[in-house]
Amino acid sequence: MHDFWWSLPLSVAVYWLARTLAARFKSPLVNPLLIAMAIIIPLLLLLRLPYSRYFAGSEILNQLLQPAVVALAIPLYEQIHQIRARWKLIITVCAIGSMTAMVSGTAIALWLGASQEIAATVMPKSVTTPIAMAVSATLGGIPAISAICVLIAGTLGAVFAHMLFNLLGIRSKAARGLAMGNASHALGTARAVEMDYQEGAFSSLALVICGIITSLLAPLIFPLLMRWIG
Repeated sequence: MHDFWWSLPLSVAVYWLARTLAARFKSPLVNPLLIAMAIIIPLLLLLRLPYSRYFAGSEILNQLLQPAVVALAIPLYEQIHQIRARWKLIITVCAIGSMTAMVSGTAIALWLGASQEIAATVMPKSVTTPIAMAVSATLGGIPAISAICVLIAGTLGAVFAHMLFNLLGIRSKAARGLAMGNASHALGTARAVEMDYQEGAFSSLALVICGIITSLLAPLIFPLLMRWIG
């Protein structure tokens, strides 16, 4: 905790700056997460400070992630009437999306010559980090690299998804939210909440359902893909 005095203020100050820039420029490319990484990572390298010290000093922020995720239940509760009316469609969309995410990523990795270990690492890239790491370990992948894959997928969705929605003419808040939560998990959901409260609610729902579906089906789908493609 001796790094608390500099690590926590640094995290808060950089995030405040990133949020200020994002609010001013109103561009998906000005993403608070990207800005924060672009500032903190070079700073740690320049000062030769190990990440373990930075993380230990600001660990309280990491502990707040759990209540923050639980708080996503609030928009879900407020949209419960729409969820009840569309629950069959929602589950179908999430099931198709989860299977597409798992099969496409793994198949592409195998076609490019990846080993079974790397293919297993890539497979759970579209679910939130704790689930992805657990699924990766179960399949024989590398959980740490899976976490990086999750970060990349979430960041790409948070930055580019809404531009793609607009380009394709997708206006439904439910459709946008389900797609975001399906492909870009927590980072995409955070962006969806910023854009529209209802969209964020459906993204939160997709995040949870897709995490459950992936954890259940990945151990069944992966051996089949290895037999057919690997």
